[in-house]
Amino acid sequence: MTTRGYTATKDQLQTRLRRIEGQVRGIERMVEEDRYCIDVLTQISAIQAALDKVALGLLDGHVRHCVTNAAQEGQSEEMSTELMAAVGRLMRRG
Repeated sequence: MTTRGYTATKDQLQTRLRRIEGQVRGIERMVEEDRYCIDVLTQISAIQAALDKVALGLLDGHVRHCVTNAAQEGQSEEMSTELMAAVGRLMRRG
C-alpha cells in the first residue's frame, strides 16, 4: 500500500468529507423545499469553508510527506512545480 501525505489522518479526512456530503444533500433539500435564497447561499459558503479546510490539510500533509520525500530523492524541483500548480488551482476557484 502506498503511503500518502494524508494516510495518518485518513479516517478523520473521510469523516469530514462525509459531513460535507451531508451538507450538500441538505442544500439539495433546501432547494427542493423552496427555502430563502440567502439561507441556501449561507450553507454553500459553509461548505466552501469546510472544503477549504480539507484542502489546506491535504496540502500540509503533501508538503510534510510527499514533497519532503521527493527532496530527499532529488526531485524537489518537479514536486515544487506540481505543488504550486495545485495551490494556483485552489486559489482560482470562484
